[in-house]
Amino acid sequence: MAAAVSTLSFNPAIVCCSRTGLSSNSHNTKLCFDPKKRIVDVGMGLLASSVMALTPLEADATRIEYYATTADPPCDFSFARSGLGFCDLSVGSGVEAPYAELINVHYTARFADGTVFDSSYKRGRPLTMRIGVGKVIKGLDQGILGGEGVPPMLVGGKRKLQIPPELAYGPEPAGCFSGDCNIPANATLVYDINFIGIYSGNRK
Repeated sequence: MAAAVSTLSFNPAIVCCSRTGLSSNSHNTKLCFDPKKRIVDVGMGLLASSVMALTPLEADATRIEYYATTADPPCDFSFARSGLGFCDLSVGSGVEAPYAELINVHYTARFADGTVFDSSYKRGRPLTMRIGVGKVIKGLDQGILGGEGVPPMLVGGKRKLQIPPELAYGPEPAGCFSGDCNIPANATLVYDINFIGIYSGNRK
């Protein structure tokens, strides 16, 4: 990750905490969160905050869009061979998501019953993630980068993803602390992805 990017709080959607440190292997470690907040910051990769903080007006605008995304009507999913469901609300007109580079996204994450468990809009700023190299759950890598019949997302695009357990966390619960897990085993997850742009500080 580029040195200019500051590290955001670790997100149990994709980063696992062991007793000795961080691990990307969610099958062998338990995922953690801040027990003082009692809120899991479930993200999509080893995420970093934007370099520039948003103004209050911009933050209010993103929170308004969060409420809009939670009210979005369901769409008709197409399904890849992997079982990933996808549908585009807006295709976008920019470049494709670049393999292994950092991109900025807004997202709202739900369980299959519609319950929201995390959203970047609530924090008032997009998040930065590296795509295509296993830093996020498989369903997000495929759903944004494309493959197996899923077209790559374009900058400016908005897409819904229905991620089956085998492309998310499988039989293991996630976001666990002291035996209390916020994502149950075998959970199907639904993500609303808004592809904001390529992170300008990328270094190859």
